[in-house]
Amino acid sequence: MKLTKRPAGSAAAQESATDAGPAPAGSRATVVAVPTAIAKPRVAHRLTRPADDCEHTGILAGKKALVFGVANDHSIAWGIAKALYDQGASVGFSSMASLIKRRVRPLAASIGSTFVEACDVRDDDEIRKVFERWHAREGNLDILVHAVAYAEKVDLAGNFTATSRDGFHTAIDISVYSLIAMAREARPYMPRGSSIMTMTYYGAEKVVPHYNVMGVAKAALEASTRYLAADLGPSGIRVNAISAGPVRTLSAHGIAGFRTMYGAFADVTPLRSHITIEDVAGTAVYLASPLSGQTTGEVIYVDGGFNILGLPVAEE
Repeated sequence: MKLTKRPAGSAAAQESATDAGPAPAGSRATVVAVPTAIAKPRVAHRLTRPADDCEHTGILAGKKALVFGVANDHSIAWGIAKALYDQGASVGFSSMASLIKRRVRPLAASIGSTFVEACDVRDDDEIRKVFERWHAREGNLDILVHAVAYAEKVDLAGNFTATSRDGFHTAIDISVYSLIAMAREARPYMPRGSSIMTMTYYGAEKVVPHYNVMGVAKAALEASTRYLAADLGPSGIRVNAISAGPVRTLSAHGIAGFRTMYGAFADVTPLRSHITIEDVAGTAVYLASPLSGQTTGEVIYVDGGFNILGLPVAEE
């Protein structure tokens, strides 16, 4: 979820966001989250394009994917994009306009991608144009990744009852309706066997301190996943959600108390380890591939088993 804040009137924020992960314009201007003060994208060595990938093969060879929400090389959306590429897919990107030049385009170039489009996800026309441009350049679309979420920082601290009406609308519009709008526009270009996936978090089911309105938005996102799965299923399109444990994305650090929650996570989760963007990406590859051919409408946890615990307590 988008958690850092930018002044009103700026373009819509997008980022990979599951637990953290993980943006608005015009007369409706309100807010948007975006990292600041980093001059160059940090393309981690482990995520750079292999020098010898002349033959691009893998379980997704020949597939085409479009990823919404990359903000930097620590984004869950980027981890997914890189994993899809490593398994043979060609990958395109869409993100908020202010991130395109310095952040998204260099990352896209590192895996040989030339499709990079700005999009304000609050604007149906902009969403439609992205998919029209994709179809004009790339043809059909096999994989759609929705990693877009945002809530006002003030609504991610304090009491849930303090949530403003505008803040509630903003969180639902950007974090939930954008998935519905993308699915609607992508549907004509997605053949049977295609896959749509989105990012959610356990705060959709249980109360997580300071998650507040984003928990409500994620609950609506999970319900939307099921309804979309039922709607698009007859066309052979699968729709699923990944619920990741706490991941150290830029947006996650905007949640009050995140450092404390993250620090204790590995002490209580059954697998006794933190969650990485690569962990989430592995599940995304499964959902994008024929291996999940009969899986739709599901929320799949990548949280080391945290969600199965009734009373998470660290060992003494």
